[in-house]
Amino acid sequence: MDDQDVWALRRASEEIREHFENGIVRFWTERSIDREYGGFNVRFDQNGNFIPGESDKSIISQTRAIWGFCNFYRHTRNPLHLQAARQGFDFLVRNFWDDRHGGWYWMTARDGTLIDPGKVVYGIAFAIYALSEYHDVSEDPAALDYACRTFDCLQKYAVDVENGGYLENLEEDWRSCGGGKMAGDRKTLNTHMHVMEAFTTLYKVSREEVHRRRLRETIDLILKKMIHPISGCCMSQFDFAWNNIPARSIYRSWDFERQGEPLDTDEEATCYGHNVEFAWLLVRAGDVLGLDHRHYAETIRPMLDHAVRYGVDPKHGGVFCSGPHQGPATNRDKEFWENMEVLPGFLDAYEVLGDPIYLNAFHACWEFSRTHMINHELGEWIFLAKEDGTPVWSHLGNNWKINYHSGRSMTEALTRIDLILNPNRPNTAADAYATGPSHR
Repeated sequence: MDDQDVWALRRASEEIREHFENGIVRFWTERSIDREYGGFNVRFDQNGNFIPGESDKSIISQTRAIWGFCNFYRHTRNPLHLQAARQGFDFLVRNFWDDRHGGWYWMTARDGTLIDPGKVVYGIAFAIYALSEYHDVSEDPAALDYACRTFDCLQKYAVDVENGGYLENLEEDWRSCGGGKMAGDRKTLNTHMHVMEAFTTLYKVSREEVHRRRLRETIDLILKKMIHPISGCCMSQFDFAWNNIPARSIYRSWDFERQGEPLDTDEEATCYGHNVEFAWLLVRAGDVLGLDHRHYAETIRPMLDHAVRYGVDPKHGGVFCSGPHQGPATNRDKEFWENMEVLPGFLDAYEVLGDPIYLNAFHACWEFSRTHMINHELGEWIFLAKEDGTPVWSHLGNNWKINYHSGRSMTEALTRIDLILNPNRPNTAADAYATGPSHR
């Protein structure tokens, strides 16, 4: 890197740290802790006001918020953040754990009254992820116990023994849902990627061989079944036998009750955000498994190059939603989570692969997000913008948009900038992640 690159990274680091500490942390700490019923309130309008008429709590929102406050605590050392995670854990166990069948319910009312008892593997993966993280920062043995019990439930009830991978949408007693709205006849990259993410953190804290083995098997399955043979990018959805089902998106909208509602089309699309997110999560998994830091370098290069070529907007900056495996983006809107995930992802790509195109892509995406996606007055990101940054949906929180993507994006970006600027520090993201940059 030349002096200009160093200066640009230092400036970005200062901007990101300011946004994280005085924006994201402040926004969620002041608003989300439900002091009446426990757990977290997550529905906030464009003015940052809680929407009481939309106060249901999903397994996604509660586990992601627990993880988010653990992440806050790693970087702030503020005991309030650990206390928030603890009360979130208590609410989760009290209201979401199924004592009869095992596993976690999908949805409750604000006070914990059960609404939807279904077992959705996507949400259950986040339970493993959050509880493993909470155990890591709190050393609470109950959290690891529940994470391990959840893992065991997945192996007992959700594994597709015939075809491999996991059945994703299940009933309360772990029977598979049917097709249609609940998409019980599908398997998705999104779910299996987050299962990989969950098993990475579970193995990191448990060091159990069975967790290591399942992590390796999940990685191998994704690489064998879910990567396009020509583009090298991720494919979205499949039937049980791993036949690819073309789809522009596997979701109907962001406000549905259950993960599902597949959208079958004649045109296959790949999601730039998922490709970049999967790339850095894969590198992280390899680090935790003890593989060489660049073990997956050639695996991730095609999906990262595709995202830079077709996903990053050369005019406005930022990253588009999705497009075909060959050719320009077809969905040119810009969502919060894709633009969050590409920030650590492109920095990770530069650190692993060394090509400055990824560093340039990071700066283009951060500048767009800093200018258009962040509500600087309130400290959080808007949900959706048009290609030029014009807001489409300015709400700041819901059951899918918590402090998980925004907080993680900022802290992971800070960690990677530190690694790039200080190469004599811990030489893998996993090492830095184990302690956090604020107390190395």
